[in-house]
Amino acid sequence: MSRSAYQALTELVVKCRESARGLPAQRDSAPRWSGIGFSIMGQKFVAPMSHVAELMEVPGSTRLPGVHSWVIGLSNVRGRLLPLFDLPHFFGGVITSSKKNHRVLVLETDELYSGIVVDMAFGMQHFTSDSYGECTAILPESMEGFVDGSYRDSDDNLWPVFSMAKLASDSRFNNAAVV
Repeated sequence: MSRSAYQALTELVVKCRESARGLPAQRDSAPRWSGIGFSIMGQKFVAPMSHVAELMEVPGSTRLPGVHSWVIGLSNVRGRLLPLFDLPHFFGGVITSSKKNHRVLVLETDELYSGIVVDMAFGMQHFTSDSYGECTAILPESMEGFVDGSYRDSDDNLWPVFSMAKLASDSRFNNAAVV
């Protein structure tokens, strides 16, 4: 019996539809929040991605006279002068890791271009938005005003959210000169 090409294609379409599997079920995933993880004074923190322009190794720097001891100095990074600040020392602590682990979180806004030296950086950290809550970590009193809640990771570790914006607007931080 002879079939037309149209009939053959019609039968093929029917067979394909009968044997085709459905699309996988779409799962609702929780919204995610990402930040840059770092540690100071033995405590892990995460800073919002929007607050950190760059993450780098600590560049060589020149000490500056007449500044607080937490000011490391001035560095030339790709033709721009980057002031470097020792964040743990600013809060009354000390850097606890070896020098090879130290990293600089670069803050860049319209008014501020600064490098914040931390003990260690962990790169990008991702959290589900529903893991956000009040910060219950025990922090030095000098740091409490710089933390905006915290996230819990999948291993139930607490990551306080460190606000670089609050640091940048802090009057003590902006007045690095010794009076």
